[in-house]
This record gives sequence, C-alpha cells and structure tokens, in this order.
Amino acid sequence: QGAVGLRCTWDIPPPASTQGKWVRLNVGGTVFLTTRQTLCREQKSFLCRLCQGEELQSDRDETGAYLIDRDPTYFGPILNFLRHGKLVLDKDMAEEGVLEEAEFYNIGPLIRIIKDRLEEKDYTVTQVPPKHVYRVLQCQEEELTQMVSTMSDGWRFEQLVNIGSSYNYGNEDQTEFLCVVSKELYNSPNGLSSEPSHKAKVRSALLWL
Repeated sequence: QGAVGLRCTWDIPPPASTQGKWVRLNVGGTVFLTTRQTLCREQKSFLCRLCQGEELQSDRDETGAYLIDRDPTYFGPILNFLRHGKLVLDKDMAEEGVLEEAEFYNIGPLIRIIKDRLEEKDYTVTQVPPKHVYRVLQCQEEELTQMVSTMSDGWRFEQLVNIGSSYNYGNEDQTEFLCVVSKELYNSPNGLSSEPSHKAKVRSALLWL
C-alpha cells in the first residue's frame, strides 16, 4: 500500500565479466551494497562506468566504497529499478526528486518512465471540470454600454434584468439594470483557483455554483 510501480524490460544483458562482483557505494553518507551486474543494467549510465573502472574521478571512503555526493533518499528507487526494472515509490516520495537523480546517473529507461507519469498527472489535472462563477452587476442605463464593452479576463454576458428607476435627475429617470455575467475557473495543480479582477462595480454577492 502506498507504493506505485512500473516495470521496464531490459533489452541488453549486462556483460558477463561484471557478474557476481560486489560493489559498495557511499551516497551522501549512506552506504549501499550491490553488484556490478546490477549497476551495469544500463550500460550508458554513470554507475556502470564507475564500476567498470573508467576515470570518473570518484574518491573512496575508508571502507573502499565509492563516494557519490548525491541525495541518498532518492538513490534507493534508482538502485531498485536497476535490480528488477520496476519503479517503486513510497507515497510521500516526490517523483521529481527521483527524476533529478535518474538524469544525473543517466538512466534513460527510468527517465522516460517518470516523465510519462508526470505528463499523465498534468493531463489529469487539466481534465478536472471547471467551476462556474456568476456575478450580478448593478449599473445605471448610461453605464451599461461601457460596462459590457470593458468585460475581460474570460467573463461572459449571461442576462440583463431591468429593475426600473430608483431615482431621477430633473425630469429624466435613471433606469437601473442587473447584468449577470459568468466565468469558468480551472483548478491549478495546488488545488487553488485564480480569479482576475473586474472593472465594473460589484454591488451584489458572489454566487458559487
């Protein structure tokens, strides 16, 4: 529970000369023990080049473990992926962190899997139905044209209600209207919705549906 996984099938077997030889890695102060066979699952990776003796200028600690100055928190999923070709993450582990390490170690199959998962998440967020927000704007007849012409930021005219004359100047009545406008708000990745300001004067409450 709380873990998710995707499997990768390795296309190229590790070199026979690397099988059965154990390697110690000191990643950010945490020691990992594995085999050269595991580290060479992805032959273009930093880890494969390291254990094959290429000149990568990596120091060793007092036990002979290769010193790697990276976050050990995300190295566990990296190593397990090389062991069995499956991405397994704790529910609280950020995929972006594992992706950062996969890119550092140059593990191509794992990079592709995580990027696909992140793209799928982004697509799911965009598919959330939008919320409809309605505003009731009260204005005088002489303000109506200006108010409608200045609507922006995605607001759409819905209905106009004549509420009659509330007062007059001299012999001219000033007719007032209620103008109903609407807008769609989409959820952002952090669960919040943004609503730009509107130029018209709002005298009634904001109604959420």
